[in-house]
Amino acid sequence: MPYVDVNGVNLYYEEYGQGPTVILTPGGRVDCNGLRPLAALLSSHCRVILHDRRNCGRSHVAIAGDLSEQHLWAEEMASLLVRLGAAPAYAAGGSAGSRTSLTLAVRHPEVVNGVFIWEVSGGPRSGELMAHGYYGQYIEAAERGGMATVAATEFFAQRIHDNPANRQRLLSMDVQQFCAVMRRWAAAFAALNPVTDLTEAELKSITCPVLAFAGNTPDEVHHVSAAEAVHRLVPQAELRPSVWSPEEWDVIGQHDHTFPGITATTRYAMKATVYAAALLDFIDRVEARRGQRSPQS
Repeated sequence: MPYVDVNGVNLYYEEYGQGPTVILTPGGRVDCNGLRPLAALLSSHCRVILHDRRNCGRSHVAIAGDLSEQHLWAEEMASLLVRLGAAPAYAAGGSAGSRTSLTLAVRHPEVVNGVFIWEVSGGPRSGELMAHGYYGQYIEAAERGGMATVAATEFFAQRIHDNPANRQRLLSMDVQQFCAVMRRWAAAFAALNPVTDLTEAELKSITCPVLAFAGNTPDEVHHVSAAEAVHRLVPQAELRPSVWSPEEWDVIGQHDHTFPGITATTRYAMKATVYAAALLDFIDRVEARRGQRSPQS
């Protein structure tokens, strides 16, 4: 399996197709598997890169660093693009992938041609609602039984299953250091920002074009105000409504931004097709302004 070492963190990645580069990032702290169907729709026109972020999928578990986890994801994504000779690229993703794509544009504008995001997460209670699931429960596990208890949680047990080297990486961590980093990440995550872990000033600093699909009311994790803030604050942003009706969003449990089971149902396939068509059109328009060849030509 292909890996790139980024400052001691092994990142798993996959590549498909040729053309303008698109790097796809899923939501939550999950692997890239669910985005392969979308990658397949794009790969006849684009070079598509999927990767597992640190602490996700087959990549290394790494609970360390001065930045928030989201900002570390963006830093390592930038290094991955450079190492693969794939920069500048179009950064695309849903939910956590939307935040990471925006953060990449904030911290490394030189590697981003445009940002395409859906189900933007943020809003009045988004960070508060997600902070415990992302971090708090693992702090509690570490305090209760040490790193062996952390390794036995469903999330980290899956990380070990996906990459057995992660067992030793986890068990060798100092409990107090693990908890300190997790608390710092949780504090950044729960801050009252328009988009989780991104301030107004950071959003205003984004110079590339952005196309954002809003979350779905009354979803408080992907609150519609987050996408509206992107539209209001990012100079070259356009906003579109969610492709899911409120009724559909209730049925899928508000977690379908990675398209699980997309090949099994017409509903999922139709949504992926909508995103793929909109992304190709977005790339076409940005490339035309840059004087480049269209990905659909």
